[in-house]
Amino acid sequence: MTATPATTHSIFRAEGFSCPSCVTKIEKQVGRLEGVQNVTVKFASGRVEVDHNPAVTTPDEIVGAIGKAGYKAALSAF
Repeated sequence: MTATPATTHSIFRAEGFSCPSCVTKIEKQVGRLEGVQNVTVKFASGRVEVDHNPAVTTPDEIVGAIGKAGYKAALSAF
């Protein structure tokens, strides 16, 4: 029996940032998801880094939350 990690660090690329307040919108929207422990948005690079429990919140749900904030996003390899 293998234990699944409680927290996964996922990186997303988001498009459409126009101002630093975009960062707050995304952090609030993603931070509301159950299972999300931490959200960091890098305005200059469009990176969204999320620490989350993959058994509770999937990367697709995080992309959806970023979409709700008004930005297009995709899971990134790095």
